[in-house]
Amino acid sequence: MKLVTWNVNGLRAAIKKGFEDFFADIDADVICLQETKMQETQKHFSFEGYHEYWNDADKKGYSGTLVYTKKEPLSVRLGLPEDGAYNDEGRIITVEYDSVYLVNTYVPNVKRDLSRIPYRMEYEDRMRAYLNDLKQTKPVILCGDLNVAHNPIDLKNDKSNVGNAGFTDEERGKFKELLDSGFIDSFRHLYPDKVQYTWWSYMFNSRANNTGWRIDYFILSEDLADRIVDVTILDQVMGSDHCPVQLEIEL
Repeated sequence: MKLVTWNVNGLRAAIKKGFEDFFADIDADVICLQETKMQETQKHFSFEGYHEYWNDADKKGYSGTLVYTKKEPLSVRLGLPEDGAYNDEGRIITVEYDSVYLVNTYVPNVKRDLSRIPYRMEYEDRMRAYLNDLKQTKPVILCGDLNVAHNPIDLKNDKSNVGNAGFTDEERGKFKELLDSGFIDSFRHLYPDKVQYTWWSYMFNSRANNTGWRIDYFILSEDLADRIVDVTILDQVMGSDHCPVQLEIEL
């Protein structure tokens, strides 16, 4: 099974930059998108052979997640089960298959001034509890833009970014709590020493200089570790300030 996650930073913009060709060429079983920045009612495109599930933000041009899947899921859930939390910003879609839950998420950015850290910490705690509840039933795959570089190897300029958004002690600590609760970072599981990034600032010619961060992930419950075939960061694919990440797994 081939799964892809990509923060497209505006799906309509990505369409103009070759997204449809990428979609056809990658031929994935599931494609999870973040930061669609549109409502489903605004779309003027379709992809034959796929079921699609949107979670749009209330605010137009902001956030949003989307799942394309060849196989129809057993169930689909938007937000969290108790109260549909975070649906106002379209941040979570869960699709259930026979052997696994797949959760597509766009984790909130804490903002440059770190003013959204309290919101982010609540999000992290509730998401971790939700994922651990799911994996009591069947294995879980979490994917998306998690907006954190876990360790110094995961960003180019680690020393100068300590305490900045995406590399604060709080964000990194919550990521570690998730892993410690029974999950693995699939890319780092396979490639403990590999330096590769998934996001580059639009400023300072960052992508050309490969001054990047690895903030897009496939996080798996530990019982899926021996089913991983490969995890590939597709950093040659353009069209967004992020690049896609591909997981091949036996399910």
